[in-house]
Amino acid sequence: MSVDTPDTDALSEEEQEEILQEVERRRTLTGSAAVIAALVGIAFSAFQLWLAARGNTFGSTQLQRLQINTIHVTFALVLAFLLFPATRGDGAVARRLGAIEPAARRRFGAESAATRLVERLGDGVRWAFVDPALDRVTPVDVLLIFLAALPSYYILTQIEEIQNQVPVFGIHAAHTIQEAHPILEPIVTALAAVGIPLHGTSYPFLIGVLGILLVLEATRRTLGALLMSLVAFFIVYARWGYLVPRDSAVGMLAIQPDSWGNIIYNLWFTTEAGVMSTPVSVSVRYIYIFILFGAFLEMSGAGRWFIDLAYSLTGTKKGGPAKASVVSSGFMGMLSGSSIANTVTTGAFTIPLMKRSGYTPEFSGAVESSASSGGQMLPPVMGAAAFLIVEYSGVPYRDVIVAAALPAIAFFFGMWIMVHFEAVRGGIGGLPRSQLPDVRSRFREGWFYLIPIVLLLYFLVVARLSIGRSGWYTIVAIVALAAVVAAYTERTRVPLLGTIAAVYLAQTAAYAVAGTGLAGAMRAAIGADVPTGAYSIGSAATAAAGDLGAIAILVSLAFLLVRPGSDAPLLDFEDDVDESAERTAAAIGVPRLANNTAYRFGSFILKSMDSGARTATTVAVAVAAAGVVPGVISVSGLGPNLASLISAVSGGSMLVLLSLTGVASIIFGMGMPTTAMYIILIAMLQTPLIQAGIIVLAAHLFVLYFGLMADVTPPVAVAAFAGAGVAKAEELKTATIAFLLSLNKILVPFAFVFSPGILLIRGDVDDWSIVGWADVADVGFFLPEVVVPVLGMFLGIYALGVTIIGYQYASVSPTERGIYSIASILLMVPEIPLLIAEGVFALFGIPSLLTIFVITLPLRVVGLALLVGISYRNHTRASLEEADADVAPQTPSDA
Repeated sequence: MSVDTPDTDALSEEEQEEILQEVERRRTLTGSAAVIAALVGIAFSAFQLWLAARGNTFGSTQLQRLQINTIHVTFALVLAFLLFPATRGDGAVARRLGAIEPAARRRFGAESAATRLVERLGDGVRWAFVDPALDRVTPVDVLLIFLAALPSYYILTQIEEIQNQVPVFGIHAAHTIQEAHPILEPIVTALAAVGIPLHGTSYPFLIGVLGILLVLEATRRTLGALLMSLVAFFIVYARWGYLVPRDSAVGMLAIQPDSWGNIIYNLWFTTEAGVMSTPVSVSVRYIYIFILFGAFLEMSGAGRWFIDLAYSLTGTKKGGPAKASVVSSGFMGMLSGSSIANTVTTGAFTIPLMKRSGYTPEFSGAVESSASSGGQMLPPVMGAAAFLIVEYSGVPYRDVIVAAALPAIAFFFGMWIMVHFEAVRGGIGGLPRSQLPDVRSRFREGWFYLIPIVLLLYFLVVARLSIGRSGWYTIVAIVALAAVVAAYTERTRVPLLGTIAAVYLAQTAAYAVAGTGLAGAMRAAIGADVPTGAYSIGSAATAAAGDLGAIAILVSLAFLLVRPGSDAPLLDFEDDVDESAERTAAAIGVPRLANNTAYRFGSFILKSMDSGARTATTVAVAVAAAGVVPGVISVSGLGPNLASLISAVSGGSMLVLLSLTGVASIIFGMGMPTTAMYIILIAMLQTPLIQAGIIVLAAHLFVLYFGLMADVTPPVAVAAFAGAGVAKAEELKTATIAFLLSLNKILVPFAFVFSPGILLIRGDVDDWSIVGWADVADVGFFLPEVVVPVLGMFLGIYALGVTIIGYQYASVSPTERGIYSIASILLMVPEIPLLIAEGVFALFGIPSLLTIFVITLPLRVVGLALLVGISYRNHTRASLEEADADVAPQTPSDA
């Protein structure tokens, strides 16, 4: 980044890695272990890229959905066991085991044989399990990696048995372990002799148990014990949930008895429920490819360029560094889908600048973490959430991103307002223009980074391609741009661009004449069987445009190979790419290769694939584990009973139901990815929310918004703690400020649930659609249902910002804060006080229907009057204070 930051504030790469290690518990591998992990990650990305480009066909083999999902989960398990330790030796279990050796020394003496035996056993256990420095792969990791391959191998080779025999005859009727692996016959016999009857147990049952246990262990390592315990509870509940007394207060949670065989089959060997179900399918088809898209875009240098551009546009304004952080962190958080990683990586640039401009370390860390978490609700990517919403709600992707746009803009508007008020209160100005990039030159240097975003929107919204295919084409576009930029110099620009144009025209001509591209025409010329059929000129040009990315890559690579030592003035890859090129070049004994442009380009591709795989590992493990919860709910028949129980607990009140849902989303979201939280909560709450009259898309976005609050909600607040680490600030104070800055994530969801027009939705729960031009022209609908609620939302967010910061034009007293907060609620969600009033009336048997426009509109007007009145008073007081300061005599002490 070209913004000047003082060395005392800026974080080094090592410090960033340490913070990520502390928060994510991830290893930093070196040597052969690092090479193996990188190769696995690259293979994972290559597998997913093949699926996006060619589908499920590999050569002459077409894989089934279950096989594809299993390979995806297996890659994630292997990377989880490579990248995350079993234990660092500081947990509760490790501490208890560590107390055995001191106890033995006290009991038997330091030199006794018993003590030495205990110490050697302890050393062996630590060698096999413990990785305190987060830098080595332990023997137990190697064993688990080997075991993780067994379920995938079985499903790949025995798909016929799984699909045809097991459903008919049952999982226990399948072949046994010694039949599958005769070499294990002696071991199975020996175990049977000591009372472990594996000889009669079916092999697929053991494979299913092994696979589920591996997923639970990977979940514990990557996401913590909370999610693992929750998933394990649902598995146990599926077996013994029938023991819940049906005549008790929770009798509706009782389910029908089921066997372990049926449970294991449904949770591991089907794509309708369990580990391999919809969440993993969404990860395979959508999530991974867009995580990879974000990795390619970031490694290409787009992230750094966008941060520079944001600072060049806003850095000189009042509170400019914080405003730039809001914009850039939201953008990068949208792509990465990881609040923690984005807080650390982007915050390494933004937080020092905020601190330098005058913001406190705690406020700086809070702004960065809050904006980073909010990026996951920003279209068009929305982290991974948009694709899960598409799959679980059945709503088209285009409708999801249109509906999510205004609430996301409102959130970042609120962030912008609050950092501005904080800047005014603290007298925080911007940075000198001399320390910031020039807007025009910086835009001219990297405008092409915007092309992939524009193409993505075109593919998804205009061309209406599938989500996976859109992601694939956009990744190709990024690689093509990087290739052209790498080969582009003053000397090569004319022949480079001219060659690309010439090949494109030749490709168009080939389609128009032969009905196939240049490669197909060459194969046909030598007698190969190639389908032909002339295209029209327009169709030929369109078909050739689809190949333009590949043409640009191949031509640019040819130029790079012809001129390997040429300088690339526009090439500005992420630092990680250059470091990777230097390390690998040194490892193969040719360090000068690190300066070779073609080699750096290859490092960019491989580093992007590796980085995408590492980011996707946590998400893949999360969705695999979380899929167990809806699987148990659907297979056990718990769904209707659970919906009835939730409705009974809420007492039929929509306000109570929404409040319970919000609290549950925050609690379930603490310490776990938003994707896992979303899957679990939607499985349990979608039905009661829709039964309460909430439109399905509003219900899904409501759960998402509250789940994102968990990242900045004490006492867990993982993103806020990461921001505190970067800012070198006090953790709990940073988390508290981040929570307050994110409060509009709480009011905005209530607003769009009660006023679907904020989501640009027209209709009710049974019949709704996204607003079109005809609806805009319908003034009787558009004005009261869209314009009024949207204006109320933005004005309410403004009032909420004053309430939180405690400053507008002048300081705001506690009483005035109360008035601002009332104005905020009346402007954004007047239905809340009205529903409370309805509940009070209901206690006295008085039926009422208050949440109608003729009542909510006057309440919004009251809120607006309060806001205008108190703002005028605050402005007047600020003017008087300024006038008093101007006329006050200055004493030496004042000077």
